[in-house]
Amino acid sequence: MAIRIFITGGTFDKEYNEITGQLYFNDTHMHDLLDMGRCKVPVEIRTLMMIDSLEMTEEDRDLIVHQCNNCDEDQIVITHGTDTMAETASILAQRVKNKTVVLTGAMIPIKFGSSDGLFNLGSALAFAQTLPAGVYVAMNGRYFQADNVRKNKQTGMFEEVR
Repeated sequence: MAIRIFITGGTFDKEYNEITGQLYFNDTHMHDLLDMGRCKVPVEIRTLMMIDSLEMTEEDRDLIVHQCNNCDEDQIVITHGTDTMAETASILAQRVKNKTVVLTGAMIPIKFGSSDGLFNLGSALAFAQTLPAGVYVAMNGRYFQADNVRKNKQTGMFEEVR
């Protein structure tokens, strides 16, 4: 069975406006990334939203939970902004059962060329296929349990809480 990929936005899919200097959303780069990584894993992609995770609401998280619980796939990767990724992971861990859900993102937009996004996506796809049912965050080649992860705002790295 395919891996379901849900797109929610975040730095992963942001683009840079050369005139205003602002970051914005246009469309997901997921198809290009899978091609670039020569991914041979069957996937089903669905864009749920294209927002910065700092703007994510309770209703947005309810939608993510609903989509996870109601998709046919048991292995799910979610692209998500890093600022509130741990919060969403915690909610999913409480409300999604019997599926392997892996949230991932990027600290630098894909369009910048030096992004960590492609590596994080590849790691997330591998973790989704190998980890037991549960909810995880995958960043920088590591995975973390949903109830034991935070983004360190000083280092910009994800780490275990305890």
